[in-house]
Amino acid sequence: MAIKIIKEKCKGCTLCIKACPFDALKMVDKVAVVDEGKCTNCNACVPKCNFGAIEAAPEAEEVDLSAYKHVWVFAEQRHGKIMNVALELIGEGRRLAKEISDDTEVCAVLIGAEEDIAPLAQECIAYGADKVYKIADPLLKNYTTDGYTKVLEDAIKEYKPEIVLYGATHIGRDFAPRIAARCNTGLTADCTRLDVRVSSYIEFAKKNTTLDTSTLDPNDTSTGIKQTRPAFGGNLMATIVCPRTRPQMSTVRPGVMQKREKDENAKGEIVDVKTNISKDDIHIEIVDIVKSAKELVSLTDADIICSGGRGLGDPSGFELIKKFADKVGGVVGSSRAAVDAGWIDHSHQVGQTGTTVKPKIYFACGISGAIQHLAGMQTSDIIVAINKDADAPIFEVADYGIVGDLYKVIPEIIAEWDNAEALYDASTK
Repeated sequence: MAIKIIKEKCKGCTLCIKACPFDALKMVDKVAVVDEGKCTNCNACVPKCNFGAIEAAPEAEEVDLSAYKHVWVFAEQRHGKIMNVALELIGEGRRLAKEISDDTEVCAVLIGAEEDIAPLAQECIAYGADKVYKIADPLLKNYTTDGYTKVLEDAIKEYKPEIVLYGATHIGRDFAPRIAARCNTGLTADCTRLDVRVSSYIEFAKKNTTLDTSTLDPNDTSTGIKQTRPAFGGNLMATIVCPRTRPQMSTVRPGVMQKREKDENAKGEIVDVKTNISKDDIHIEIVDIVKSAKELVSLTDADIICSGGRGLGDPSGFELIKKFADKVGGVVGSSRAAVDAGWIDHSHQVGQTGTTVKPKIYFACGISGAIQHLAGMQTSDIIVAINKDADAPIFEVADYGIVGDLYKVIPEIIAEWDNAEALYDASTK
């Protein structure tokens, strides 16, 4: 809830407007009006009003943190196929659950039509879920913001999870903010790291054994998560906590977390959640789903990625990168500079504003290594950089660096690859 303006007392002095750091106030007919969409309840305007015309936003209702338990992962699926990021998050959720307490469970949440999600429940368990909440209804067959928000909000209010994780996909980025707003809690978007945070008292006392802890509550044994994400264009990493509300919510980039090994013999509980949804709850109708006819690239699942950057010189350079990728069994990636120049489609972009990848081998061809690009590929198993500039930042993260003209280096690599294949074929005859 935002601040409240008492119209009868407002004198139209505009002092509150000057004090608002979020541009949430304006004058209409010489009376201050609040834009509730912009107001953050900071109350900076309240002491500036000399006429008592502003009522402070009420304090948020205190939440009983102890009532919330377990880690939930939204197991995003599309047409009966679970997204890879969901499996990565189940593995990450299991790690967090173990660090929080022995009795904390990692739970997958499947939403959709029964025929699509029923076969996926055991798959979630095989990848580490202790429990699967299955929310099935024919109205949920295709994703709609209204429908999915309604059923997950109801489930969260009933079961009270402590943490809810979503993949930072198109669906996750649309879905998670709605749920956070409905649950009156915070959301940290595009996380690249999650860590367990113990209560302020325990954490402070461990690190500061000789300092005064009288202002901290010794009975506070709550836990939480530290959510780390790039900020200010990737120039620094911000760590965010949500100490007063629950559940704690994060969207996590695909390819950042480690997926667990699949265990076909794993056991877990499957819970059928009762839904209370009708057509009236969904305000749009999906008439048809039209898939793009253009060639799309799946960077997150690729074992080998050959990426080109500004060093290619012009768009024709991607013909060489495509030939290179085809030869080594990889896919074509790109830096943001090449995409912004219109040389290649955005679906190929690797980096902070593109796709985060973790292939076995990443070839960076003519890419200088801006921090935004490094944020999206530096966890690759092996990084091979090819660049004429020996001082390019990409060499700082590369496992192998080749200083030279990519138009000479790449054809030589392709030729050597052909020679190696010929030798292999000869040895197997």
